[in-house]
Amino acid sequence: MDILMNIREAKKEDFDAIWLIFSEIVKVGETYAYNRDTTKEQAFELWMDTPRKTFVFEENGNILATYFIKTNQAGPGSHVCNCGYMVSSSARGKGLATAMCNHSQKIAKELEYKAMQFNFVASSNEGAVRLWSRLGFETVGRLIKAFNNPKLGYVDALVMYKWF
Repeated sequence: MDILMNIREAKKEDFDAIWLIFSEIVKVGETYAYNRDTTKEQAFELWMDTPRKTFVFEENGNILATYFIKTNQAGPGSHVCNCGYMVSSSARGKGLATAMCNHSQKIAKELEYKAMQFNFVASSNEGAVRLWSRLGFETVGRLIKAFNNPKLGYVDALVMYKWF
């Protein structure tokens, strides 16, 4: 079965499962610039309320991954979107991030965005940097020591961009 068949738009009642993934990743503090003690209510606003759309990857009734898509900037920058992706630790290495990024680009074009930008990719998140590069994103900016990784200390944050 095509992995994209398992991606669907999230519903409010999916958030308990999304929260398990979100809290697992954010508590580690190595990939997202969210407070490590982000509450469930704050996470709901960040992942469900603020974005234009939120999606989940579901397999056999279990939500294993999620992503959102939102407008990156208002006004003259509103043709560029931003996405965030999270995969449960139990589902990593199965191609879900690749599938979600490909799906998000399709959705972005349907929503009439012209480009996608990742604003703050920790350079220490080597898997994500490698994947986004492989999928055609260019590193267009480097913010020196902008991300405070709890294990590595201050590392660079990258701005990655793809014009459709």
